[in-house]
Amino acid sequence: MKSKIFINLPISNLEKSVAFYTAIGFTNNKQFSDETAACMVFSDEIYVMLLTKPKFSNFITKEIADTSKTAAAILSLELKDISSVNEMAEKVIQAGGKEFAEPKDYGFMFQRSFEDLDGHNWEIFYMDMSQFPTP
Repeated sequence: MKSKIFINLPISNLEKSVAFYTAIGFTNNKQFSDETAACMVFSDEIYVMLLTKPKFSNFITKEIADTSKTAAAILSLELKDISSVNEMAEKVIQAGGKEFAEPKDYGFMFQRSFEDLDGHNWEIFYMDMSQFPTP
């Protein structure tokens, strides 16, 4: 069995965040969703839990970061090819997210960066290890 990751994000508006993540290619697992949280599935191993701020607060003792002003983390997803990276980035922009850096091509890796509706930083990339520079 492959391990799974559940990324938990505090969000301001559950309905809008579910619509955003659906628009960029995630699906909603209703079994783990209610009026305070939504489980958004990227793959069999990767899940994003969108939690209202009161719900998120139940799991922490610290203040919730204001991601409109500070970066708390960069969440990265590998996609199958450059075309998929560009397609997802365009969906992000159309769904109300914003690209916060120019696309980067490192030869062996192509990357784009965006913020979701709450300012959480994401990178989407394609990596071809056969093109990785050898010393």
